Amino acid sequence: MGKGSGYGKTILIGDQFVLYGVPAIVSAISYQTEAVVERNEGRGWVLTDNRNEVPGYKKSKADQQVESINRVLKVMKVDTDKNPIKITLGGSLLAGSGVGASAASCVSLARALNDEFNMGYNIEEINQVAWEGEFAYHGTPSGVDNTASCYGGLILFQLQGDRKIVDQIAVREPIRVVLGNSGVSANTAALDGLVAELNKKDPALHASRLKHISEQVFEVKAALLANDLEKVGSIITENHKVLIDMGLSHEKLIYLCDLARKEGALGTKLTGGGMGGFMLALTPDAELQNRVAAAIESKGSYVIKAQIGG
Repeated sequence: MGKGSGYGKTILIGDQFVLYGVPAIVSAISYQTEAVVERNEGRGWVLTDNRNEVPGYKKSKADQQVESINRVLKVMKVDTDKNPIKITLGGSLLAGSGVGASAASCVSLARALNDEFNMGYNIEEINQVAWEGEFAYHGTPSGVDNTASCYGGLILFQLQGDRKIVDQIAVREPIRVVLGNSGVSANTAALDGLVAELNKKDPALHASRLKHISEQVFEVKAALLANDLEKVGSIITENHKVLIDMGLSHEKLIYLCDLARKEGALGTKLTGGGMGGFMLALTPDAELQNRVAAAIESKGSYVIKAQIGG
C-alpha cells in the first residue's frame, strides 16, 4: 500500500495570468488531499473518491479526472494491465474550484504511486508529474497550483519562458484568511480561453491590465514582507475590481466579498481561476476570522478558515 498527500492552495493575486508572464503570489493551506494506492485484481485501475465536495464538483470533473490519472500513470510508466491498482482519494481538502483540488489530487497520487512502486522520485520529479496530470484540467497549466501543493509555504511564482521562478516569501507569522465558496464549479480550461479572447479583442488594453496586475503583485509582496496587512488588503480588493471588469468574477463571489468587507475583512477577492469557486478574505486576527466566517456561513456558503505563510 502506497500513500501520498498534497496541500490545497489559495492565490492572493495574479491568478489567471501566469501563462502570460505575470507573477502570482500563492500559498499552500493546511488542508490536504490524501491518496492511497493498493494492488488489485484484474486489469487496469479503479477509483474510489471519498473527498468531500462542493455539490456536483466531482461529477463535473469526472472525465478530466480519468484523463488526469491516465496521464500520471503514463508519465510514471505504471502499466496497470500488468499491475492493476485501486486508487482511493480522501483527506481534509474540499473538492471544489479555487483551492487547488485538482493539483492536490495529482500530487497525492504521484506520491502514492512513488511509494507503492518504490520509484525513488524526489520532490522536483513529483512536482513535474503532477504538472503533467494538471493538463487534463487546465488545458495548459501554469504549474503554480501543483508547485504550491507539492512544496507548501507562501511563494511568488513566475514563468519566464521555460523557466519557473519560485521565490519563497517569509512573513513574520502565519496570516489568517477565510475562503468562502460560491457554490459554482468553474471550468478552468474555458477560463483560459476567455483570457485569450480578451487579449485578441483588445491587445493594448489587455497588455495594460497585465502590466498593472504585475505591479500589484510586487506591491503585495513588499507589503507582506513589511507586515503591512492593511495595504495587502487594499491592493487585493483593487485587483478584484480589475477582474470584475474583465468578466472573470461572478455575482456570488462579488456578494461574498462585499459581505466579508462589511464584517471587517481587510481585503477580499476571488481566488483561483474565477467565474466560480472560492473567494478570499484577509482576516489577520482570530476574532475577525471567526466573525467573517460566520457571516459567510450564514448565507449557506461552505467556509474554510486557514492560515497562509505557515
